[in-house]
Amino acid sequence: MEANSGPLAEIKEKYPQLETVFYFAAWYFLNVQFNIINKTIYNYFPYPWFVSCVHLIVGLFIMAFFLGYQEFLKALSLPAFLHAFGHCLTNVSFAAVAVSFTHTVKTLEPVFTSIGSYLVAGTVYPLPVYLSLLPVIAGVAIASATELSFTWLGFLTAMSSNIAFSARAIFSKKLMSKMSPLNLYNWVTIVALLFCLPFAVYFEGPTLSAGISKAIAVKGKTEFLMALASVGFYYHMYNQVAYQALGKVAPVTHAVGNVGKRIFVIGFSILAFGNKISTQTLVGSAIAIVGAGLYGVMKGKYADESKK
Repeated sequence: MEANSGPLAEIKEKYPQLETVFYFAAWYFLNVQFNIINKTIYNYFPYPWFVSCVHLIVGLFIMAFFLGYQEFLKALSLPAFLHAFGHCLTNVSFAAVAVSFTHTVKTLEPVFTSIGSYLVAGTVYPLPVYLSLLPVIAGVAIASATELSFTWLGFLTAMSSNIAFSARAIFSKKLMSKMSPLNLYNWVTIVALLFCLPFAVYFEGPTLSAGISKAIAVKGKTEFLMALASVGFYYHMYNQVAYQALGKVAPVTHAVGNVGKRIFVIGFSILAFGNKISTQTLVGSAIAIVGAGLYGVMKGKYADESKK
């Protein structure tokens, strides 16, 4: 709940940009922490479907402080399924390849969003917007060609998560007219967990007990449980803060901020895990990230012009 009076309210009123800066800084920090802890867990506990459920379960406890009631669970089913599907596939990719490679592939998300927007809503953007996507496609192709941690499982699951998250964004737009983005994300998390659990049981159920015992033997019970709790905390909180941040800025800043987040995650993950990265992979990743930023700029520019 926001304070309506007092020193904090006066500061927010006098310097409103400070709140936006805080949200972006918190978003980046929480996302970096999530990715590092998440990948560390997979190094000794390779059960991404189960860990995906843990992310959402921890979120249930956190959202108890934020949740507001709305009666449209049926309408939430499709976005929630897409959220669950995209989230689990992203974690399968994290477990299979380097974090930096997964995030490079995920810069292709605007490509699928553009295609989906046309197929679902008939939205057509000006030609320069589509042309700005070409560097993204080229960059990912270059990076994938020589990526040292490349596996088809890691690549295809990251690519599939792009499709799922793009579709989730498209189908969530209608619901945002009935509920705040923050509250919408809370409800999506609840329903997404219901979709994730059967997949976790099917793919990992038979060996999960042995995997937990092995992880406890390696890390100890307390450290293992704390790792699961903390990665779930960072996952949910970075999404909460991201929604707050993106509600404060224009679409162009939104896109640039998301690209900036990936730069931070890729950089810190390389430092944290000491992943070897070839020059060609580095160049390809840079091209893809710059292309994603250019797409955001062009899309925001033409969106502003259409409003005028």
